[in-house]
Amino acid sequence: MELAVDLANTLRPVKGEDALETVDQLQGFLDAHPHAGPGEPSSTATDRGTGPWRRLTRTDLTEVRALRETVRGVLERASTDAAAAAMLINDGLRRSRATPVLRHDHGRWWTEVTSDTDRCAAHLAATTLSALASVIATLGPTRLGVCAGPSCRATFVDLSRNGSKQYCTRTCAHRASVAAYRSRRGNS
Repeated sequence: MELAVDLANTLRPVKGEDALETVDQLQGFLDAHPHAGPGEPSSTATDRGTGPWRRLTRTDLTEVRALRETVRGVLERASTDAAAAAMLINDGLRRSRATPVLRHDHGRWWTEVTSDTDRCAAHLAATTLSALASVIATLGPTRLGVCAGPSCRATFVDLSRNGSKQYCTRTCAHRASVAAYRSRRGNS
């Protein structure tokens, strides 16, 4: 889930910032998220370039940016139009050729969703979209959202006990609180 939110938040629409404009920025993003790579790479890291990926290309960048739009769409729509968010998830998983796999390690079983292709975006789609699907299935679609801060459109997943998160960070919540306080003082 963290990977999905981080990917969506590489675009800051209010500020006009995009942290995925170049192949080097994509490589940096992937290096900062080591679990974003394929579960069982078919070649060594040296054969593929830096990290678990082969040398990334402009095509990889274009595909990941398109995936980012899908992930942002899910996070932005889930609480208001869960059916549309589900359609985005299902379409994205289908396009990435995602497949659930049962794994066993250190006496523990779990499932993970993988892709049978070596495309970077396909692995990211399998990981991010299956995580968002899991949140919707277990906690409900209202747990995915966009920051309520007026100058912020960052996304978040609310894993709190009461499910009342409205802001992406404490900083945004504090800014909103201060603004509300100042507004009340000005109206008194």
